[in-house]
Amino acid sequence: MELQTSETFAQNAREALVDPQLRGALRNLADTFGDRRRMAIATIDDWEDLRERARRIKAETLAGLDVYLEAFADNAERAGAQLHWACDAGQARAIVIQILREKDAQLVVKSKSMTTEELHLNAALEEVGFFPVETDLGEWIIQLANETPSHIVVPAIHKSKKQIAELFSSKLGIAPTDDVDVLTGTARNFLRKRFADADVGISGVNFGVAQTGTLLILENEGNVRLTTSLPRTHIAIMGIEKIIPRLVDLDVFLKLLPRSGTGQQLTAYQSLITGIKRSVDDEGPEELHIVIMDNGRSRMLGHPVTRQSLACIRCGACLNACPVYQKIGGHAYGSVYPGPIGAIITPQLNGIEKARQLPFASSLCGACREVCPVKIDIPELLLHLRAEIKEGTASGTAGEHGPIKRKFLERLVFRLYAFAWSSQWRYELGIKIARLAQRPVVRHGSLGKMGRLMSLLAPPLASWTDWRDAPAVANRSFRDEWREVNRPGRNV
Repeated sequence: MELQTSETFAQNAREALVDPQLRGALRNLADTFGDRRRMAIATIDDWEDLRERARRIKAETLAGLDVYLEAFADNAERAGAQLHWACDAGQARAIVIQILREKDAQLVVKSKSMTTEELHLNAALEEVGFFPVETDLGEWIIQLANETPSHIVVPAIHKSKKQIAELFSSKLGIAPTDDVDVLTGTARNFLRKRFADADVGISGVNFGVAQTGTLLILENEGNVRLTTSLPRTHIAIMGIEKIIPRLVDLDVFLKLLPRSGTGQQLTAYQSLITGIKRSVDDEGPEELHIVIMDNGRSRMLGHPVTRQSLACIRCGACLNACPVYQKIGGHAYGSVYPGPIGAIITPQLNGIEKARQLPFASSLCGACREVCPVKIDIPELLLHLRAEIKEGTASGTAGEHGPIKRKFLERLVFRLYAFAWSSQWRYELGIKIARLAQRPVVRHGSLGKMGRLMSLLAPPLASWTDWRDAPAVANRSFRDEWREVNRPGRNV
């Protein structure tokens, strides 16, 4: 598969729109997860209160992140973990590679982790002779296909049962079949031996608890628990934003995340890991290495608007609700993080120049904001990044009140607009002028695509009508209609 990039988003999207199999899978995703989410939320009486509590917890943590990170590190080390700090993706990869070399690792198993996807860790390990095996079923399918995940929670959602069967047949040599039990049994048999023989297990982290130095990892298959407990060495990789203050705070997020992401009341497995095992009879690794990574997050933290991005708990709810994602899927974004959350995170992590199309990949309908369990105002972030792109400022460098610096012509236009609409007679005169001016471009009651002359005279309107019709000014105003209806002596 040819990997797509954020720079070619527009072309990627056009190609995705003509893929009927993908469209069917995405419709099923939206319907299934949407229905499940509604039913799961109905089991909680204080859903909106929970969302607000989660928002406040995340805001509190991000405001004092340095303090909470230090407390987490101290408590994790006290429990036997070894802490490593990485300023960027390259340093994080180097730390992991160094640990694997020190352990003389022959076999590495890996659980599902968006953070390691962000690092492109698999490719980096393969370059130096380590070949990690993904153990999440969806991620393993993607690995076999040499593809990238198309969804934060369900990475192989774009693939049909038939495609998976053909993949297993070609890669694993089994007889062609579309029997689900045979396919899952094949995966189970293949992966079970890898768990038993692995020297090192690599995982991500859902939450890191500052109070106790505990890691929480959520899953539905049991592969995380095998990855983190069977190998002698466990490497956990987490972004600095995964910290929460107290163990009791998990109660809030354990109710919000599964309901928002997959429509479950609770994930099947919740692994709480605090340090290393204390005796040979205990479950767990002999060594626990925790790699805490920045990779652009501090830059996001420094601005009051972009700071919201770090509250994301990677549930995928915004993808399931987004009308854009529902039409084009995840690969079109050319990013580890697709959908609305990817449209705001990717430009900040990778640089605006590499992902300048993504903040515009939204209708600003607000569906993502409505379903976000921690109340991230994604439309506000999208508008903020759009303004940074248009103003030519680097992500996160704008002033506290935003990056917008009004140009002279722009200020003039808005002043004229305010002047024209600030009195009734000027407003009515302006409408009459607009009614006359639109005549050359009105088609079937709408303003269609502008010609060359109008594009020069009114570039904003021309840009709008390149892809959509704008409603024309009505032939008669409401006031005129009202006067006509209420004219004395008029027969009704």
